[in-house]
Amino acid sequence: MTPDTLNKYQPQALAVLRVVTALAFMAHGTQKMFGFPASQMGGGFELFSLMGLAAVLEVFGGLAILLGVFTRPVAFVLAGQMAYAFWFVHVPMMGQGNIIPAANGGDGAALFCFVFLYLVFAGPGAFSLDEALKTRRSLAAA
Repeated sequence: MTPDTLNKYQPQALAVLRVVTALAFMAHGTQKMFGFPASQMGGGFELFSLMGLAAVLEVFGGLAILLGVFTRPVAFVLAGQMAYAFWFVHVPMMGQGNIIPAANGGDGAALFCFVFLYLVFAGPGAFSLDEALKTRRSLAAA
């Protein structure tokens, strides 16, 4: 396969990255909220706490990313959430401020942060409500 052939499918590949990331991210939120899928947290969270805010952002922000609606601003907020999780939850967890993601358990937070940051710049890709609305607006303007 040539690069030109692969480039032709970039919007679809970006959509797959967006959807898979959103589903994995939402699973973290549902673990916090409902203890599903299986979680040591067991569900039962306080809505007005940092963990409650994280759960709401993960479920509803993840849903917005999954659908590809308000992708860029939502991805910006979620990237910030994951940067916070990495620096203020995972790094201190190891006692001596270990910033190596594999050592502090923060590899997921770091990856989510940079995938969401990429979505801020790249947009949602194919199969998104953002793209459908953009197409609809351009057809209405014509």
